[in-house]
Amino acid sequence: MNFLAHLLLSKNDEQIMVGNFIGDFVKGSHFDHYDQKIQTGIRLHRAIDTFTDKHEVVLKSKKRLRSKFSHYAPVIVDVFYDHFIAKDWNKFSSEPLLDFTQRFYKLMENYYHKIPKVVSNMLTYMSSGNWLYNYQFIEGINKTLTGMSQRTKFDSKMEQASSSLEEHYQDFEKEFNLFFPELQHFVDNFEK
Repeated sequence: MNFLAHLLLSKNDEQIMVGNFIGDFVKGSHFDHYDQKIQTGIRLHRAIDTFTDKHEVVLKSKKRLRSKFSHYAPVIVDVFYDHFIAKDWNKFSSEPLLDFTQRFYKLMENYYHKIPKVVSNMLTYMSSGNWLYNYQFIEGINKTLTGMSQRTKFDSKMEQASSSLEEHYQDFEKEFNLFFPELQHFVDNFEK
């Protein structure tokens, strides 16, 4: 799952949100210098990723993209699934998406000195373009994936991925709707 899913699944616990957000940027098992709840968020992030990466429905979504996007297919599917969360945000939260994203960016300002530098640098761009809010639009997905493509070492073709979303929109949406409730159930039972 991508950023918006991780934040949503943190259930508005601010420190778990921070840990869940930075999870991809904290390597190894030596993160005990973070507050306990941030550590829990990092562990939750990893558990969500493991559950997602092995799920048969997600594997089906990835397979649809594998021939064109190779090993970037999982990253693209994560972004596509965030699109469906953003598009149908009111199914998941009573707080408007714009308010949620602004509250999150404001929260992270309090942690800039505690999080990896690469995350604080990324947050500058993320908040100025409000990536999380704009995930609800195909154009926002296209901008995100194009930006990611420009930062990869290899030719990822991610800048073309939004056309695959449009072409197979109903399939991806159906797969997301099958998968996400199972992920929510998994998170509900995650031992903190």
